[in-house]
Amino acid sequence: MSKKEDSRGKKGSHQTELYAEVPSTCLPIVYSPEYNITFMGLEKLHPFDAGKWGKVIHFLKEEQFINDEVIVLAREASEADLLVVHTARYLNRLKWSLVVATITEIPPLLFLPNFLVQRKVLKPLRTQTGGTIMAGKLAMDRGWAINVGGGFHHCSSDKGGGFCAYADITLAIKFLFERVEGVARATIIDLDAHQGNGHERDFLEDRRVYIMDVYNRHIYPGDGYAKRAIKRKVELDWGTEDMEYLQKVELHSEGALNEVRPDIIIYNAGTDILDGDPLGGLAISPQGIIKRDEIIFRAARRRGIPILMVTSGGYQKKTARIIADSILNLHRQGLIGEEAVEALPVCGGSPDKTRQKSKHAAQ
Repeated sequence: MSKKEDSRGKKGSHQTELYAEVPSTCLPIVYSPEYNITFMGLEKLHPFDAGKWGKVIHFLKEEQFINDEVIVLAREASEADLLVVHTARYLNRLKWSLVVATITEIPPLLFLPNFLVQRKVLKPLRTQTGGTIMAGKLAMDRGWAINVGGGFHHCSSDKGGGFCAYADITLAIKFLFERVEGVARATIIDLDAHQGNGHERDFLEDRRVYIMDVYNRHIYPGDGYAKRAIKRKVELDWGTEDMEYLQKVELHSEGALNEVRPDIIIYNAGTDILDGDPLGGLAISPQGIIKRDEIIFRAARRRGIPILMVTSGGYQKKTARIIADSILNLHRQGLIGEEAVEALPVCGGSPDKTRQKSKHAAQ
């Protein structure tokens, strides 16, 4: 049976727009301008660069790796989509500005009417969440996919935190289990500087999901209960540098994938491990981050396992450039493919449009 499923999936699944067919001429890179949070400067009150996703796309366009026509346009996750994982009670709590202010760590949001909070803060996060779910299906179809946003690994089914309001990683995996034939096991490789306690809580009792987590042991969230879900736990100390870090990443990612062969890898590629990050507390160089991503993609490619990458945390202005450089390196190394061709339908657009040839398609 084909791995491709229709928008309803297996019996009992709700109707969704997130599994709509994507033209084979699109690259499995998911993004929407709706990802970026801009509202009267309030987004600057959190150290997170709330426009970094658009900057990544800008840099990739500058290098002529992509153009608007080859990107898969992310769709906003609907309430029915979110209810695959989230409780109705939790989603209703997001209708209180105080709750959103606490989750996003932007205190002034509590003074704003919730309709503005929904439109200016939560809608971008729901669109990124939709992007992760879409990228899950694309990874199964194409062998790899990158959501330029997402990676909200502190959010579980009934609790948000750490700028994470929706459990996009859990949602992507649950959608795959429910809708795509042949997906029975998933491995999460979480390399953000912080422990991924959200997906860990969600999959605590689920043996289908193997979690490897590499994080600074001294920082948020320090969730001992969630740690019970981690099958391969690598706790780092303050100021860990490239050599030690990359050795551990390679050793443990190989070990994890040899221990259990999954049907898909969800790779949480946080860049808050960068030296100087105000929250990560590690000391990895830009080159170290690029090499880290290459190690994970190479391990997946060598085994023929589909991989979905999300960008997660990264709290310095220069992280967008590093993410773009890493994606370009994955392409140079032949670890992400070249599917776009000239004069074919626009991704997510009207079929009468044609694209200009981007640099990667001409090579």
